[in-house]
Amino acid sequence: MCSFTIMVNLTPVFHPKYQKKFLGKTLKLLFTTQNVQPVIISIKTMIDIFRLEFMQNAFLAGIILSLVLAVVSFFVVLRRLSFIGVGVAHSAFGGVALGVLLGISPTITAIAFAVVIANAIGYIGEHGKISMDTAIGIFFSLAMALGVIFIGMSDQYNVDLFGYLFGNILAITRQDLIIIAVLGGLVIISVVLFFKELLFVAYDREVAFVSGMPVVFLDHFFLTILALSVVISMKIIGIILVSALLVIPGAAASQITRRYASMIATSISIALISTVGGLIISYYSDLPSGATIVILASIIFFIAFMLGQSRK
Repeated sequence: MCSFTIMVNLTPVFHPKYQKKFLGKTLKLLFTTQNVQPVIISIKTMIDIFRLEFMQNAFLAGIILSLVLAVVSFFVVLRRLSFIGVGVAHSAFGGVALGVLLGISPTITAIAFAVVIANAIGYIGEHGKISMDTAIGIFFSLAMALGVIFIGMSDQYNVDLFGYLFGNILAITRQDLIIIAVLGGLVIISVVLFFKELLFVAYDREVAFVSGMPVVFLDHFFLTILALSVVISMKIIGIILVSALLVIPGAAASQITRRYASMIATSISIALISTVGGLIISYYSDLPSGATIVILASIIFFIAFMLGQSRK
């Protein structure tokens, strides 16, 4: 068995006399027309996206929704209320269909529908002889059935129901953006004002009740916030998939850190990356924005899960 040792003299390359010449050739190799052109085209295309009004609306709405859903997701995961997000989201379909039937804004009726059903689920889960999961299943089915009936009774089919179900970035108007900004701001301000109380109830509900905190009020307060978050997300993410962003950001953040402040910050970062990245993918691939956002968020979750496992 023999071995060879190859000695390479790099002195000429790094000698001051040859550095300028070597650097020039290297830069010329890296930044040839063939290499730079795709980068220039990509940057130009990205700039062109932001020149479109509907994409401006979609990105602004997506950023607001990322902040809202990420914060709500933190409490949903902490309180283990993942399924209620599914129930409230699908219940909003009944509100959309009612708006179509009455000929008024589906967003307004969806807000009313979702808030009422979310609080009804909470009330029956608290005072009834059935679990909250059972109450969610009942209202979930009822709202969807009412939605189908309302659509069947309506003579108006000009509303993009597919967009409400799966998300449609083309459907975001300036009016929608204003509604999202106002309601999203209301949700964020409410969470900030009652953050300690909501965190206390989420961490230990029984101790919070014994301590004299208005636990029942805080439960319904959180359900109302949850319902508002679902409704303002309909046009971008869609009714069917919005529940995923009520769970995934918080769940992914919990795999990386256990500190509450870090979890919220990580959850917001994941939601922002998922939403903005998903909107860009949706634009280029001509796919429903809700699906691309959720798939990207799911990929991030699995990466976070593997990172969490590697630390054990």
